[in-house]
Order: sequence, then structure tokens, then C-alpha cells
Amino acid sequence: MMGPTHAMSGAAAWLAGSWALGEFMNIHQRPAELVVGAAVCAGAALLPDLDCSGRVTANKGGATVARTFGVASLFLAECVEKFALAVYTVTRAKHDPKRKNGHRTLTHTWVFNVALGGLVAFLAGHWGKPFVIGLLFFTLGLAIRGLLADWAKERGWIVVTLLSAGAAYGAWLWLPADRGFPLLGLAIAFGGVIHTLGDMITRAGCPVLWPLPLAGRVWREIGVPNFMAVQVNGGFERGFLRPFFVIVAGLAGILLAVPDILDHLR
Repeated sequence: MMGPTHAMSGAAAWLAGSWALGEFMNIHQRPAELVVGAAVCAGAALLPDLDCSGRVTANKGGATVARTFGVASLFLAECVEKFALAVYTVTRAKHDPKRKNGHRTLTHTWVFNVALGGLVAFLAGHWGKPFVIGLLFFTLGLAIRGLLADWAKERGWIVVTLLSAGAAYGAWLWLPADRGFPLLGLAIAFGGVIHTLGDMITRAGCPVLWPLPLAGRVWREIGVPNFMAVQVNGGFERGFLRPFFVIVAGLAGILLAVPDILDHLR
């Protein structure tokens, strides 16, 4: 899938999941947590593609996430791609093919995304405000780059960076002081897993179950049959999936807001 679809799916999944938790398990979030969580999850839904690097010195190429902060994020993507390729090369089984790049390998596994979410939750609790502001700056920047793809592309990475910094600071001030840090880790993990589910309905699939051996391979791509696969940036993705995620996010947001609105009216 393309970046905007990934980002919108992350926001929609967080809001719909939050509504379900409140409706069926009586687990509620404050408005600030809902908004920030949805934005962070939208940004995290782009994170796995940080293994798709471009040309650093030319500030070109790479996935949407790699272009968010210009050369800095392109360089980070280059490092992640090389690390992912190294992990693939070291751990691949006999029947896993040789690869020349690390795209759709380590960062597209469930182990990686769940572990990353756990690490984020731990570091947020251990380091507190400095780490949380840095995390919000990065993930909100990704969310802006994904959700407002055309607008962000026209304005460039400097505008996205400045807007991300302002949004991160505002989000920090808005978040309740006694809650929210563990939820940021959950949003990171949830967004990454949602990304892999999106890629699994394309022809390429994802090695989500690594390092479990499956028929002699540990990096086996898992996905739908080719006749059911979605064409990346095709008519179905642009004409159905994106509007669907927008509708889900909007409907979930309305359902989450209705109880508070009714309380204020009473």
C-alpha cells in the first residue's frame, strides 16, 4: 500500500479499537489521549517502510517515511535498510532467497513491531518528558507526511519538520500528566502491525511470522492469493480502501465523542 493509505488505516484502527474497548470492556481514554494516540498510530503505520531507503545525498527516492525529514530521515532509512538486510542474511534459512536490500524484511515482522512498542513504552516511562517529546515529534511528523501527503510534498520537509515540532509540543502540553505513556508504546506496536496487514493484501506479502520456520523458510512472505491481491496505488486502494478508512475513522470519532457531548448537554 501507499503511505497515505497506511497512515489512514492506522488512525482508523486506533479510533475504532478505542471505541470497542470503551463499549465492550469499559476501558476509556480522555480526548487528548484519543487524538494523540490516533496521530501516533497513523505515524507508526508508516514506520515499517523505514527499511526502504533512497539516495541520501540527492535527497530523493525512498518510501514516504524516508522523506519526512529530508536528508536526516533518508539517512536513517539507509541505516535501517542495511541493518534489516544484515539480519536477513544472518538468519535466512536454506530455502530463503538471497537479497540485495532489506525492504519488507525485519521491520515487517510482528516480532519487531511488538518489541518496538514494548521498548517505546519502557523508555517513555523511564526517561519521561524528553523521550516522549522526541517520540511525538517523529511520529507526528510521519502522520503529517502520510495523512497530508500531497500538501506535505508541495511544502517540503522543512515545513513538515516545523509543524511536527509544534504539534509535538502542543500534544505534550495537552496529554494528562498521570497517563498516556504506555499507550504511546501500544500505538507504535498497533500501527506497525496494521501496516503489515495492509501489505499482506498485496502481491508481495510480509514475513510476519519470522523467525518461525515454515516449510524450510523463516522469511516466508504471507499474504492473500494473487487473484485476491490489491494493486498498490491502484483503483481499489485509492477508490475504496482510503475512503473506507476515512469513514471508519470519522464514524468511530463521532461515536467516541457522543457520550461527552451528551454529558455536557445534560
